[in-house]
Amino acid sequence: MKRIWWAAVVLLLAGCGVQPSGVTDAGQAPTGVAPGMTLYFVDAHQRLRPQLRPSGHLGTISEAMSWLLAGPGGSNLHTGIASNSTTQVVVTTTPGVIRLRVPLAIYEVTPLGIDQIVCTALGVNVQSGGSRTMKVQVIFTTATSESAKQRTCPLIR
Repeated sequence: MKRIWWAAVVLLLAGCGVQPSGVTDAGQAPTGVAPGMTLYFVDAHQRLRPQLRPSGHLGTISEAMSWLLAGPGGSNLHTGIASNSTTQVVVTTTPGVIRLRVPLAIYEVTPLGIDQIVCTALGVNVQSGGSRTMKVQVIFTTATSESAKQRTCPLIR
């Protein structure tokens, strides 16, 4: 028994063989200032593409939704969301779910347009330090089963 005890003491004193190292430089520290918000639009091949909207700050999900509903601007991208003069989206966040009450009926948004909304909201959430596993619920102005679905972004894993 004494031999086992001494062997255990020797092993503990020997450590695991990892030697201490000096400080390792990992590059510039983050500044805390985001260049803008990432919005998702559709390219000519019907794929979602991120588009950075420079603002000098990260912004909120509500702000990103307003910019998204205003359209892709002068880019070569387009949207699957009908033009609407109302761009205000009501955002409610609960544990695990971001709920977006959009000023749109389901027939005004293509399936790819729904992905644009979901990816933009989830993208801002992740940029703000939120979880990638959050779900997004898009609630439309007309009664539809689509409003009950909790979605994820196909581009954010």
